[in-house]
Amino acid sequence: MTIIYRYLALQVLMGLGIATAVLLPLFGFLDLLDQLDDVGKGTYSVKDAFLYTALLLPRRFIQLAPFIALMGNVTALGRLAVGSELTALRGAGVSPLGISLAPVAIGMALLLLIAVLDQFVAPQFQQKAISSRAAALEKSAALGKQLGIWTRDERNILRIGEMLYTGRAANIEIMHFDDKGFLLRYTYAEYADIINEELWQLRNVVIKTFTGNAVEVVTRESVPWEPFLKEGDISTLTKSPESLSPAELFLHVHFLRVTGQESDAYELALWRKAGGALTTIAMLLLSIPFVFGSVRAGLGNRLVVASMLGISVYLFDQIIANAGLLLHLNPALSALLPGVVLIAVAYFWLRRIF
Repeated sequence: MTIIYRYLALQVLMGLGIATAVLLPLFGFLDLLDQLDDVGKGTYSVKDAFLYTALLLPRRFIQLAPFIALMGNVTALGRLAVGSELTALRGAGVSPLGISLAPVAIGMALLLLIAVLDQFVAPQFQQKAISSRAAALEKSAALGKQLGIWTRDERNILRIGEMLYTGRAANIEIMHFDDKGFLLRYTYAEYADIINEELWQLRNVVIKTFTGNAVEVVTRESVPWEPFLKEGDISTLTKSPESLSPAELFLHVHFLRVTGQESDAYELALWRKAGGALTTIAMLLLSIPFVFGSVRAGLGNRLVVASMLGISVYLFDQIIANAGLLLHLNPALSALLPGVVLIAVAYFWLRRIF
């Protein structure tokens, strides 16, 4: 039996390799086409476009993992079915459940690989790609639709218009309130040099102090300021939730909650990482009935149906996630619901076969 399981595991690995070799270059090519539209802007060149696409590949692999699992397993078991090898295995006394153990074991190894990539590889590569592209295009870090980024503590509100590059921010607004919520002081700086975690040097500063019915306005070329957040927090705030590692997301969600800020988008991104794992497991389970449930169907037909299922799952996941943000639903529910539903469907489908 050990030889059989090794053989099945090898076939599944080959199937996953084929699916990866098809899907990852395809989506990488689409990313490259999108980047080629920006070639010639600033110093952005064809080399930069290829580098950006290459650095984004680990993130694309993680995003495509559920569909790689589905297509790879259907390819592997479908090839065995077409060659009558599954029939031979059944005749040798190997149950469908026993045959399914190899794909599930490989799927667990795939999840471990995804977890390592998502924590230690993909975020660093993606953030490098984004920052390199922004520098070549001579653009600052995107902080929203001309709204900048806002954060606060108990008595202060900080707005950063844009991050020009590491260590320098522009269009800084700082509002300081008293314990009753009344505005005491408003500070505007054209830009700020982030010296370290405990000191910012504000440049071209306008300070408005409110006392009773009077407003005192003072201008300064340079003013030191002790920030209420660390440089690492600013760095995290300027990154998209998708590009952060699970550890970074967890810490940032905690920071947003402690400071009383909206954290739904980051919580959803964190929970969607767990949801992606559930979806990958569900795809593996769903791929098994494709083979055992349609013995007469050719491999091509199985792959077409599996592709349609993959597209439907992707759309379902996107709809649930965006609806959750729009309707302010629980982020965990929005992120985990698609995977839970698919696992339930796979369970009842497998019961009909086994």
